[in-house]
Amino acid sequence: MRTTVWGAVPLVTGLVLAGCGSADEGTTASAPSTAAEEVRTVEHAAGATEITGTPERVVVLDTGELDAVLALGVTPVGAVRTGVSDELPGYIEDAGVDPAAIANVGTIAEPALEQIAALEPDLILSNAVRHADVYDQLSAIAPTVYAEAIGETWEDNLRLAGEALGRSEQAEQLLAGYAERAAEVGALYGDPGATEVSVVRFLDGSTVRLYGEGSFIGDVLGDVGFARPEVQRTAETFVEVSPEQIDQADGDLLFHASYGDEGRTAAGQITSGGLWQGLTAVQQGRAFEVSDDRWFLAIGPLGAGLVLDDLERFAQQLES
Repeated sequence: MRTTVWGAVPLVTGLVLAGCGSADEGTTASAPSTAAEEVRTVEHAAGATEITGTPERVVVLDTGELDAVLALGVTPVGAVRTGVSDELPGYIEDAGVDPAAIANVGTIAEPALEQIAALEPDLILSNAVRHADVYDQLSAIAPTVYAEAIGETWEDNLRLAGEALGRSEQAEQLLAGYAERAAEVGALYGDPGATEVSVVRFLDGSTVRLYGEGSFIGDVLGDVGFARPEVQRTAETFVEVSPEQIDQADGDLLFHASYGDEGRTAAGQITSGGLWQGLTAVQQGRAFEVSDDRWFLAIGPLGAGLVLDDLERFAQQLES
């Protein structure tokens, strides 16, 4: 197992987010002097990294890591973009974060190593799914910690980020608050286990993704207590169907989103067609469009909290 030893750069940046889905602007709180001298060995997907002090100049290389550090009260100095947009996910503004404060360091597919190095980070967070092949290069810039997976592992990934940032207690508090809120939202639907919820994402005109239990959104829906249609009862992140198979997207409730311009074009074509209009959920007024940023790109506690906000709002709409 590889071990890398680093020291922290003493510059404070960020804000404190009060729970899932809300934020108060301001700088991160000063750490006690004992924390500044602490050396933590963080074991992760790429080995083990020793971190001295409290990281404050953080760079994140995926949307899940972005969500996690913001929820833990740290605004990163740099973050990648998705590739379909030069903008950060819009939902972070809902959480009170100024995107202009976060430098662009490339895309998820191609992080810009020189731009990352220029920011002089004291911690880089990513995952082995996206960036296994550049770990050595990143760890030569700053201490680098990798989550093993993405999606349904978002809670473990938050704990890992909390450990790397010296904020493990805050991570556990966030997760406890999330679990309590998920149960409260589930109660709004009576017996959520009797409701099969379908989740659809449009990316282009050739295939449609139906998201399974092994995804971030599948995990959140499971925590609320919902059941899933048979085709979506899978440990896979998603299954793909053709537009001609969209009847497989039916459920008691249906939520759909679009990724990028191609996704929005595909959604317009498919949802105006007879197969979509024939879905039971659509005919009964139980199909809802949702934010792709919040439901699919967030992959963390802020996104999970915003999904719960949406589910609460839809429950109220269904009652009216």
